[in-house]
Amino acid sequence: MTARFQSITPGARLSDRVAEALAAEIRAGRLVAGEKLPTEAALVEQFGVSRTVVREAVSRLKSLGLVDSRQGSGMYVCEAGFAPLSFDARYAGSKAAVIQMVEVRRALEAEVAALAAQRRTAADVRRIRSAMAALAKAVRAGGDGASEDVAFHRAIADAARNPFLMDTLQYLGQFLYGTTRVTRANEARRADFARQVADEHRAIVEAIDAGDPAKARLAASNHMDNAIRRIEQADPAFWQQEGEALARPLTGRMPVPS
Repeated sequence: MTARFQSITPGARLSDRVAEALAAEIRAGRLVAGEKLPTEAALVEQFGVSRTVVREAVSRLKSLGLVDSRQGSGMYVCEAGFAPLSFDARYAGSKAAVIQMVEVRRALEAEVAALAAQRRTAADVRRIRSAMAALAKAVRAGGDGASEDVAFHRAIADAARNPFLMDTLQYLGQFLYGTTRVTRANEARRADFARQVADEHRAIVEAIDAGDPAKARLAASNHMDNAIRRIEQADPAFWQQEGEALARPLTGRMPVPS
């Protein structure tokens, strides 16, 4: 690998900043498809962060479909099937951009949930419930649960068994993850919001477990409608303090670590 990274200045969410730096190298073509990522130890040294931070960063890249693991060999850059998305910079960090991405999620997640209800196996349901439990655990530990939320919805998508839907979700992965970070951060500020989200997730899971596509579709659609409502009801201070910064990656322009 030819890229050299600067140490990350200590601050919040170091793993996201490491992931963003690596993602920028991949999208710029300096880390090419099929190329092996540096070892964990090398990334720790180059970024000046802990092994835990590096592992979380690589896990995020994997969830976005940018890298994949090869057993006993390491992590490799994935083939890019499409050019990366890029949106007009004037929408960067705006509440409207977040709401519009949730509208995209609503169209996808509703159909995914319905298909999952039709096609799920007992093993699928166990994985979905395990992901929901992991999300609840992360929230109890004081986190916003963004990564766990993405994993929960990914488990539902896996149960739908539609490779085209999966490819679409993977293609949109960066933006769906960014939207989830914003909605989760907002919801973490209010106990009533957090309870609503947990209840909505349970409703989706119960409908899938019951094999009821119509109910699952409605539960997933309602979940996204309510996510929009919660964004609209967010304290203005949230956008001034966190929302704008968290929403910025929705433009497809990753910030450069300082």
